[in-house]
Parts: sequence; structure tokens; C-alpha cells
Amino acid sequence: MSVWGKLSGGGIGLTIGGPIGALIGAFAGHYLIDRDGALFGAPPRDLILTTGLIALLAKMARADGVVLRSEVDAFEAVVVVPPGEHENVQRLFRLAQETTAGYEVYARQLAHAFADEPALLDDIIEGLFLIARADGAIHEAELVYIGAVAAIFGRDQAWFDAIVERHVHRRDDPYLELGADRSWSDGALKAHHRDLVLRHHPDREIARGLPPEAIKIATDRLATINAAWDRIAKERRL
Repeated sequence: MSVWGKLSGGGIGLTIGGPIGALIGAFAGHYLIDRDGALFGAPPRDLILTTGLIALLAKMARADGVVLRSEVDAFEAVVVVPPGEHENVQRLFRLAQETTAGYEVYARQLAHAFADEPALLDDIIEGLFLIARADGAIHEAELVYIGAVAAIFGRDQAWFDAIVERHVHRRDDPYLELGADRSWSDGALKAHHRDLVLRHHPDREIARGLPPEAIKIATDRLATINAAWDRIAKERRL
């Protein structure tokens, strides 16, 4: 069954706790109870990721106090919306905006659920920046929001500062895009690029049964990584 089939309540026999479980329950019209050793086994990662990602994006869209059409459009550029499911996606987005739970609890649940997928957590941060930039500028409240999520995901200040340089100051620097330094040798850069490709390749998400959102985020990030590498390779005549 697809994520959206599960979310709509068709055949749900799942036990998902925390704020994500509460949001799914509100969407499906009933509440799900979290308990260890549940009859139906561990909560599906695809459902946790899609719902948690939507919750963070929805809260992000409210960080500057106003929800714009451009932010909703940017949200749909991050979240894969199957034909006929736009209304359901928008309803979940609105429910997430209206919940009293703070974004921190959604971020913590995602950080715990995907502790073994650090690249995916990094890509969620990329999606938040996309939403923040949708109105043409990243506001201070949005920057604070994303920084707090990154910290919950275990990212240090240096990592976050590099992302800010790329998204806020918009420095067109392929080395910055790769998190590399111009002083590195050709061999070090090649090894770093190979490592990034392995970490962000969408085949990882496909193999782990993650939903289209995860695959799309990884695919977009890999394209950006390879474009930056191509510029460096051309510059260095590699």
C-alpha cells in the first residue's frame, strides 16, 4: 500500500507514537497508540518520513508569520504528490501547521528514526532552505528555525555555516557546494566526491524501501553534487 493509502486510513493497522503518530491519527480520523512489541511490528519508515517531512516543511512555512502561495508551491516541489492526492497533501500540510506541537518534537522523532541515514537528514535541511527561499528571501526567524533543526539532527555549527553560505549568501562556489577546500589535492577531492556520491545516491533510499520524497531529495542532491564536481574537474583538467 502507498504512503497516501496508509495515511488516508485504508487498512491502517499501525502503531506510531509521538507527534508524528498524533498527526497521522488526526489526518486519518482516529488515534494510533504507541506501544513496544506491538502486534503489527515496527512503524513503517516511509510513513514516518513523509509525515515528519511535511510537518517540518509546514512549520517552516509559518516561521516568518505568513504562509504564501509560493511557499506552498515550493513545498510541493519537495514532497512528491501522486496524481489525485494534491488535496490530501494540502490537508495534511494544513493540519501540521495547526498542531500545537512544536517543530522540535517532529525533528527529534525524525532524528531518532533516521539516525542511520545521516545523508537523508542533511537533505531534509536542504528542503527546508528551499521552502524558506520561496518568497525570495530567507528571514531571520526561518534561519533560526533551520539552525535549530540542524542541531537536533546532530549537525555542528561549521556544517550549518557552510549551508548558510550556499543558500543565503548564494556564493557560486563548487567547492563550497561539495564541502571541500580549494587547497585539497586532486586525489583528496576525487575521494571526497566518491564518498558524497555513495552517501547521497538514490539507490540507497530505494534499497531501504523509503518513499518517493526520500528518493527525490537524494536525486536532486546528487545532481547538484555532480554538477559541482564537473566544474571542479574542468577547472583542474581532471
